[in-house]
Amino acid sequence: MKNKIVSLLSIIFGIMIISFPLLGVVSSSAIIGLSVLFISIFALMMGISIIDYNKYGAITDLVLGVILLLVSIGLIFNPAIFSFLAEISLYLAGIILIIAGVVSLVNNRNSKYGFYIGIAGIILGVCYIVIGSYIADPIILGTLIGIWLIISGIMRLLK
Repeated sequence: MKNKIVSLLSIIFGIMIISFPLLGVVSSSAIIGLSVLFISIFALMMGISIIDYNKYGAITDLVLGVILLLVSIGLIFNPAIFSFLAEISLYLAGIILIIAGVVSLVNNRNSKYGFYIGIAGIILGVCYIVIGSYIADPIILGTLIGIWLIISGIMRLLK
């Protein structure tokens, strides 16, 4: 039951992230902050859902989720933090995707779909950094995070 709820929420968050940049009314700081917020919620939900059988993986997910939650709140509500992080924000979101992919890969090494979720996170994180270096469009970059959340949700549903 927990697996289906986490999967459906991941798909919903992915669709929301893809939808928000298309509305064009949210600043890039809020888009990146919202994307990081959804990843943090996903990491927290994963930590809670696997705590029964993988304590170390759950602790890793929970710590990652709390750190990302703090970063996302800062990005959403404090523009000064965004201006401070403006130079590295593109890399920060890509690195967060890569870290989330590695955590998923480590936590789900026995699951075929968990492996694919981790690989997708790492690949999309690298794409995020490469694309962000050349095209600093928050619509494209937010869409990459949304795609990863949708892939994660679908793979967890298939599990």
